[in-house]
Amino acid sequence: MSAGKRLPGTPEPMHIWKGADGLEIAGDAWGPKTGRHVFLLHGGGQTRHAWKGAGETLAEAGYRAIAFDARGHGDSAWASNAEDYSGDKMVEDLTALIASEGAEKPALVGASMGGGTSLLATGFGHVNAAALVLVDIAPQVEPEGVAKIQAFMDQKPDGFESLEEVAEAISNYQPHRKRPRTLDGLAKNVRISENGKYVWHWDPKRRQTRAAASSVNPYRQQLSNAADHLSLPTLLVRGGLSDVLSEAGAQAFLQQCPHAEYVNVKDAAHMVAGDRNDIFADSVVSFLKRTAPPN
Repeated sequence: MSAGKRLPGTPEPMHIWKGADGLEIAGDAWGPKTGRHVFLLHGGGQTRHAWKGAGETLAEAGYRAIAFDARGHGDSAWASNAEDYSGDKMVEDLTALIASEGAEKPALVGASMGGGTSLLATGFGHVNAAALVLVDIAPQVEPEGVAKIQAFMDQKPDGFESLEEVAEAISNYQPHRKRPRTLDGLAKNVRISENGKYVWHWDPKRRQTRAAASSVNPYRQQLSNAADHLSLPTLLVRGGLSDVLSEAGAQAFLQQCPHAEYVNVKDAAHMVAGDRNDIFADSVVSFLKRTAPPN
């Protein structure tokens, strides 16, 4: 099942892998197959397309960069049950992709939700990774910032009347970004539902599960427990304008994981790679070349 019909111009995925329980996972890849694999995991409500610029930069540096749509997002399949959107299931998808690619000691770069998956995978020993990059995510986050994301994702459950209305919603959520001159790029973000309206590409069941879990928050405790066990080279990247990961939250993680390195990207909000891909990609490539060379 999916959100609806894909819009004309939506890029086709370069690859389809089998994730946990045989669920189809769609993704793109850049760079030489002989290079060290770098798996790029997007945030909730995003797609693999958020990593295109970073993936191309990593490829130029000699890495094999792979960005994939998380289950229930983009061109990947939807899970049959809401419970199958847990962090553990997403870790299983990641390990399945790593096995399919035959990737030995890959590097993981994860933003927000994808960073949580990467943290669980490495902290609990599910993935023998060479290095970890966490993008605007740590066990301690700001409730107000998370609530803002949830409100954005929950609006217009029946769909938008036009792409202009979609663009307006995105602009209101990200006022620090310049509004694009054309609406062509929105094809990656929405689908056309049976009622003819434009809806987001993700499975709404996932949102219901995450919202229910947020009141108890066992997931945050999972992340904290995983951080206690980190020993691999780790880089935390925070958006200087982020209202999700505060400076206090970043410093708490650095105390918990004292060997980790830290970069604060000025003029970037929660979507760091999209806001300042130039600084972000350069910081990540520099870190990876020192800790996990491409060959």
